[in-house]
Parts: sequence; C-alpha cells; structure tokens
Amino acid sequence: MEKRVILVVLDSVGAGELPDAALYKDEGSNTIGNIKKVIPELRLPNLEKIGLGNIDAPLGFEKEMAPIGAFGKSAEVSPGKDTTTGHWEMAGIQLDMAFPTYPDGFPQEIIAEYEALIGRKVIGNEVASGTEIISRLGDEHVRTGYPIVYTSADSVFQVAAHESVIPLEMLYDFCDKARKMFVGDKALGRIIARPFTGESGSYKRTHNRKDYSLKPTSRTIMEAIRESGQEVAAVGKIEDIFDGIGITKAVHTNGNADGVVKTLEYMGEVEKGLIFTNLVDFDMAFGHRNDVAGYANALVEFDKGLTDILRSMREKDMLIITADHGCDPTTPSTDHSREYIPVLVYGRNIKEGTDLGTLTSFSDIGQTVLEYLNVSGEGIKGTSFGSRIFR
Repeated sequence: MEKRVILVVLDSVGAGELPDAALYKDEGSNTIGNIKKVIPELRLPNLEKIGLGNIDAPLGFEKEMAPIGAFGKSAEVSPGKDTTTGHWEMAGIQLDMAFPTYPDGFPQEIIAEYEALIGRKVIGNEVASGTEIISRLGDEHVRTGYPIVYTSADSVFQVAAHESVIPLEMLYDFCDKARKMFVGDKALGRIIARPFTGESGSYKRTHNRKDYSLKPTSRTIMEAIRESGQEVAAVGKIEDIFDGIGITKAVHTNGNADGVVKTLEYMGEVEKGLIFTNLVDFDMAFGHRNDVAGYANALVEFDKGLTDILRSMREKDMLIITADHGCDPTTPSTDHSREYIPVLVYGRNIKEGTDLGTLTSFSDIGQTVLEYLNVSGEGIKGTSFGSRIFR
C-alpha cells in the first residue's frame, strides 16, 4: 500500500501570540485559548485525543494521559500574518519581506489606474470588514453598478459585488486585471473576489469567493511531490493560494463541512501523494466577524467530521492538522493575528505521545511531508521532524 499525507489547514486557528506579536499590535491574541476562556465548556474530543491539550501553549484544554498522536506548535519565520505567507512557508517558501499593505486605503493613482482597466468607477477604497462594508455600501453598489474595493491589515485588494449586478465571470475578470496590476514593488499577496447576494439590509457573502495569489517565488513541496509521480490533490482555496502550481487535481468547497466531504472523497480516490485541504470558514465566517460562539461551534463541527477522516485513514496514511495564522474573535481587531500554529500528527506509522515542542518554521511541516513520501526536499526550506515521529 502506498503512502499518503492528508494535510488539513484550519484557517486562522492560531495557538497563542508569537514573540513579535507587538509589532503587529496583536498582544494577547490566542485564537483557541481565548475562545476556550469565553466558552469553558468547549470540548473537542478527537483533537484532544490526538494531543491538542498537550501542546505547550495556554489553550485551556486538559492534557490527554495517553495522546494517540504527536503534538506541538510552530513559529513563523516569514514576516506577516496572512494566508499566502502562512501556506507558502508551510510549502517551503520563507519570505524576507512582508507583502505590502495599505493601512490608509490605496493611493488615488492606483485607484485611477484600476478604474481605467475595468472601465468603471469603484466605491469604498478603505480598510474595512467585508461583511460591514457590503452592509454599508451595498445599496450604493446596487444602484450604481460600481464595485466595492477595500483592504485590511493584510496584503489584499478585495473586490465585492452583488452577483445580480456584476456577474461572477465579470467580477473574476475585474480581479484578474487587478492581479496583473499589482506586481513589482506593489505585489500584493492576494486579490480576492468577494461576491454577495441578498436584499438591502440582508446582504450575504457567498462561497463563490475566488483568490488570486502571486505565483510562488520558488519551488514548493507540491512541485517536488508532483515531479516524483505522485498526486497533489487540493481542497478549498489551496489551488488559488499557489496559482495551481504543483497541483494535479483540485476542487473548491462550499464551507467547512463540504471541505471535509471533499477531503474524504479524495481519500477514496488518491492512491499516493498529498491531499492538501484548507477549511476557510473559521477565518472568513467567524474570525473576521468576531463571532466567538460561531467560531467555537465550527471547531466542534470539524471535530465531529474528523471522526470520519480518522476512520477512513489507511495503514500508511499520515494526518497533519495545523493552521496558517490566527484570527482571534475575542479581541477588538477583526484582522488576522500573529500567532503560533498548532501541529497535530496522527497515523499508524506515527509514534504516539511525541511532544514536538516548538518548531522554528512552518516549513518544517512541509519537509516532514516530503520525507514521509520519500521525496527529495533539496532546495526547499525547512527541517523535517520525521526522525522524531516516524516508526
């Protein structure tokens, strides 16, 4: 039987502030731990059984006496706290400089250039929460047909539009034009299409979101795996984050539950290689909205879905559950937070109860994936911790 790795990224499920969190105004952020403080009765049986409470971090869960997996947390080498940076580092790309941000909105010359490219004016151009800005500017957008442009503390140019006003393909084209514009010294991490539907007073974002990331700046673990003749199956926005490079098959999802279903489907199809999943609802639907109860419920629902993933694992499968940054819903900020990420590893070939401590880079995860799949990681950042956990 061939080896497989199922790598699941719980988008924004951070495990406590990094030492440099103050530089990002994220002191006190602890996505998992602070949710547990607000909702002390929160239980995540499967994650706890693997070793969530055994991680050396103030997460609030009791230690498992006999954890069935390996557990730890990882620091981030790259500057920043966005999705692209986190996933890229996990895949072996460590950035020297953070992607540019626009904390006061985009300069007028950039907006004028963009309006000329798409042939219409835009509204917004401010730092804002996505749900709040469509509630506030949605009516004007519907009346004028002008797309809503906004950004955040992250390196993003977001374009929101009602699906009945600007059809999806047109919105995607607008974002593709922005992607081609934001290059060089203004190379943003992501351009994001943010479609929504509904009526005045009840606008709602849809799962037809699409991310336009930069092309990876160096070789990734996915390219190495693909070149070795194995599959790289991407679930959720993974394909977008890496611009499809190194991926053999991909499927987008309609929320976390669908992401688990699609992961299970790939577990029934992929014979060898990597299944790489991103579950975005933690971040998109709850973290950015400071919805503590919703975030906690999403963790519970994932933990339930994890039962099926564990049952579907083959003898030579390795499951890694981690995150890409934080987005603490208990803090006043609605932006990502600079945090450690949890690292939980399980499989029949994985030593039980191994404390990984604190990994120095997300890239260590990627190198461990390569070692397990017997793929050379030469030229790709990171240090495998496989010698500590492989039987």
